[in-house]
Amino acid sequence: MRRYKSDGTLEAVICNKCGKKLVVEGGILREGAFCADYTWDFFSEKDGEIHRFDLCEDCYDSMTADFLIDTEREEQVEFI
Repeated sequence: MRRYKSDGTLEAVICNKCGKKLVVEGGILREGAFCADYTWDFFSEKDGEIHRFDLCEDCYDSMTADFLIDTEREEQVEFI
């Protein structure tokens, strides 16, 4: 869950699963987090709904450990 100041600056990021408050300094997230932003479309019971959530790295690891098929991974060569 993200909270923003009135000027649009990021104020807080909280893990939706465990409630951990992640480190935000100067409007920049300074800790690993998985951020989902998904718009459900046709053929779902949630058609037209937008779902957003954030997970801390521990909760992400816990969630993906239960996957029958592992996540696809590749190395990012350049960081911007």
